[in-house]
Amino acid sequence: MPAGSDVFTTGETPIRRPMKAPPVPQKDGPRINRDIRAREVQLIDQDGQNRGVVDGLEALQMAEEAGLDLVEIVPNATPPVCKILDYGKFRFLEQKKAAEARKKQKIVEVKEIKLRPGIDDHDYDVKMRAMRRFFEEGDKVKVTLRFRGREMAHQDIGYRLLDRVKQETTTFAKVEFEPSMEGRQMIMILAPR
Repeated sequence: MPAGSDVFTTGETPIRRPMKAPPVPQKDGPRINRDIRAREVQLIDQDGQNRGVVDGLEALQMAEEAGLDLVEIVPNATPPVCKILDYGKFRFLEQKKAAEARKKQKIVEVKEIKLRPGIDDHDYDVKMRAMRRFFEEGDKVKVTLRFRGREMAHQDIGYRLLDRVKQETTTFAKVEFEPSMEGRQMIMILAPR
């Protein structure tokens, strides 16, 4: 017998492996018309009137007579809530709502402002204006204070500078991550109020 065959022999009679049934494709979205398996459904007709608990086949017949679809709106209810409506129009409106919701979502970004311990007053003011603009846009700000060479011996200057930033931003920002050292840099994260 060739290798890899699905037929095995035990003694005299061959034994076949049972064939696996193909997986049932999952439909996304609500069940409609004949896909609804419930015997009874809570029916809402095309005018939005609650018809109460109706036999499933009767509800399907009412939908077909109206030239519309029977759509399962709340599948987890007992009995499931179904509505008579135009399924194509329903799907279009659902997609439109989802697109609108995605459009309104604001992705919060973390913007970075880099400072040095010996920053000049004018440069500091420019950085503060940029930080204020980031907060107005709803973004978080990561303030990074980088030390070079012998500046590492004067970390207290860095803490004072970040404390100054914290004091000047208290009206429109809150500290999310207190100043801490990470290697040769001090980091603080601020979020808009």
